[in-house]
Amino acid sequence: MEGNPDIDLDRLRLRRLSTSELSTSEATAIRALMDVAFGTDEDAWFTDDDWQHALGGVHFVLELDGEIVAHAAVVEREIHVGDQAFRTGYVEAVATDPARQGVGLGSIVMTDVTEYIRTRFDLGSLGTGRQSFYGRLGWRIWAGPSSVRTAGGDRPTPDDDGCILVLATPTTPPLDLTAPISCDWRPGDAW
Repeated sequence: MEGNPDIDLDRLRLRRLSTSELSTSEATAIRALMDVAFGTDEDAWFTDDDWQHALGGVHFVLELDGEIVAHAAVVEREIHVGDQAFRTGYVEAVATDPARQGVGLGSIVMTDVTEYIRTRFDLGSLGTGRQSFYGRLGWRIWAGPSSVRTAGGDRPTPDDDGCILVLATPTTPPLDLTAPISCDWRPGDAW
């Protein structure tokens, strides 16, 4: 953001709100932002399941002159690396208004998200196709095989391999980034 003539930092406000603290109009605006940011391509669009995954945690809401222009959510999940379970801050619903992308708004939100996870969880995790954006903030690509834990046992999720990122926190032990990683089952996208 330093030196960016397009954004006056005094006009920005970043807030952390639990899902229960979001007003109806804020929740509606965030959901609309997701639809616009993810677009209409069936392989990329933001589904109702994706929205449900973003609820129940903490929302990072960036406003410019009172308008929500960027968002991310952190929800708690249990991620397993091999046989070890981690209390994980899982990042969901990251988006910036497409008309304002590329000026650092998403970085402002994700810098705060990263700090939040580092101070409250044993591990951070997210699924994305934009690894370089998160890599600048210390997130690392998981190189091992991924799966989802189901009642019938672990089910491989090879389409997610290479798209899962993790963030070490002060309580994270040394990790083998090539070990198997798994998440709990949920409707929609597992990761």
